[in-house]
Amino acid sequence: MNEHGNMNATEIQIDDLQFVRYITAENIDRKINEIARKLRDDLSDKYPMFLVVMNGAFIFAADLMRKLDFPCELNFVRIKSYQGTQSTGNVDIFMPPDIQLRDRYIVIVEDIIDTGLTITSFRKYLQNLHPADIRLTSILIKPEAHLHPVHTDYPGFSIPDLFVVGYGLDYNGKGRNLPDLYQLKA
Repeated sequence: MNEHGNMNATEIQIDDLQFVRYITAENIDRKINEIARKLRDDLSDKYPMFLVVMNGAFIFAADLMRKLDFPCELNFVRIKSYQGTQSTGNVDIFMPPDIQLRDRYIVIVEDIIDTGLTITSFRKYLQNLHPADIRLTSILIKPEAHLHPVHTDYPGFSIPDLFVVGYGLDYNGKGRNLPDLYQLKA
């Protein structure tokens, strides 16, 4: 990941960009425990369907699911709206065709809420499938970047509008495997 190969460095370089450690794996784990408690309180008797937005949310989803001690279902969806460090403004949704969502309690699991375009588009898509309820959890939220009103039911960390990598988030396909979150160096 950097010139020394140390994935726990306080500063790293990925391709042409420099990043500094921003949120540690330990702090991420504490936040996920908090989110899991709230989900348990709200949905443990609802047999919710977790829809994990790939690729970025897979690590968050895996850590979250291991902390849930109630029956639930999990599926993966792919929503593409980014290229490099910028949103393209277009949203493409790819979901397995056999998922039945009518009258189900849905929890969208996201890695990051930036402009809100992706999640707003996905919610509209899901509403047409007539679920009982749609809720959202995201490990990262960038309120300053919101161009669409987005309510995150189970929020992780609120962060400034700077690019981040690690913990499932990437820069040109690199950095997803970092256990900590790194922010673009100013």
